[in-house]
Amino acid sequence: MTPTSLICGSIAIDTILQFPGRFDSILLADQLHKVNVSFLAPTMRTEFGGCAPNIAYNLKLLGGDPRIVGVMGQDNAAYMERFRKLGLSTDNILVKPDAYNAQCFVTADEDNNQINAFHPGAMSYAHENEVAKAGPAAIAIISPDGHLGMQKHAADLAKLQIPFIFDPGQQLPMFNGAELIAFIDQATYVTTNDYEIELLMDRTGLTVPQIASRLEALIITRGENGSEIYTGGQRIEIPAVPVAEAVDPTGCGDAYRAGLLFGITNGWKWETTGRLASLLGAIKIASKGAQNHKPTAAEIADRFEAAFGYRY
Repeated sequence: MTPTSLICGSIAIDTILQFPGRFDSILLADQLHKVNVSFLAPTMRTEFGGCAPNIAYNLKLLGGDPRIVGVMGQDNAAYMERFRKLGLSTDNILVKPDAYNAQCFVTADEDNNQINAFHPGAMSYAHENEVAKAGPAAIAIISPDGHLGMQKHAADLAKLQIPFIFDPGQQLPMFNGAELIAFIDQATYVTTNDYEIELLMDRTGLTVPQIASRLEALIITRGENGSEIYTGGQRIEIPAVPVAEAVDPTGCGDAYRAGLLFGITNGWKWETTGRLASLLGAIKIASKGAQNHKPTAAEIADRFEAAFGYRY
C-alpha cells in the first residue's frame, strides 16, 4: 500500500500577462512616488498553481498518494474538475463560498522582470480546515498558506505525531523569531532555498548547524548550484541536474519537495532522495507553468538512471 502524504498549502490560480517591452522604459526612477502607469499586455495565460496542488501533482506523477489539505473559494469548479481528472482527492479541500480562490496576477517584461499582485482569498481561512479530518498519514508537509493555518496545522500534526516538513517559502517573513523556532521544534524536517535560510537564521538567531541539530534533516536548495542536506551531523551535497533550456522556474521548488516526500516515505537514503528531488526540479523547469510536465513514473526512473548511473 502506498504511504499517504498530507499536503497542506495554498491552492491558487496564476494569471500571467506578458509586456513586450521593458518596465524601465515606462517607469521613471525620479517619479516612483506617484506611479500611475498601464502596461499593454497582448498575451495572457492562466495556470493552475498553489504550493499544495503543485507538490501533489508531482508526487502523483511518481506514484505517491498525496492528499491535499487546503481551502478554495466560490470559483473552485474548474480546479476541482482538474483534481478529479488527475485522480487527486478533494475530500479535504474546504470551500468558502463567500471568498475567491487565492490568485496571483503576474506581469512580466521582456527581461523577465515581474510586477505581481497576490490576493490570498480563501487561503486566509486555512486555519478552519482541520488537518485531523484528513486521516492517518505517513508524513505531511506544511507549505506556504494562511499564516494562522500554518501555525495550527503544525501544532495539530505534532499532536497527532505525524512527522512533517516545514516549508515556509514566501510566507517566512510573516513570522517572528519565536514563531519560527516553534515551527522548527515541532517539525521533523525543514526545507528552504538559499535566500530563505539566510532570513531564517536572521529571524531566529540560529546557525545552520543549530537549526539542523533540532531536526532529522535540514534541506537547502541553491538553484543551479544544487542543494545540500544536513542530517546526523553530516552535510550531503546534491548536484543539480543540467537542463537544455530553463523555460520557467515557477513550481520548481514544489517539484523538488515532492521528491523529498517520495524518498522519505519509501525509506530511501538521503543521497537518493535528494537526487530524485533535484531531477524533478529539472524536469519541471523545462515547461511553462507548474503543472504541465507529464512524464510517467517509468520515464522519471529512466531519467534518474541516466543522470546518476543507478536506479532508485
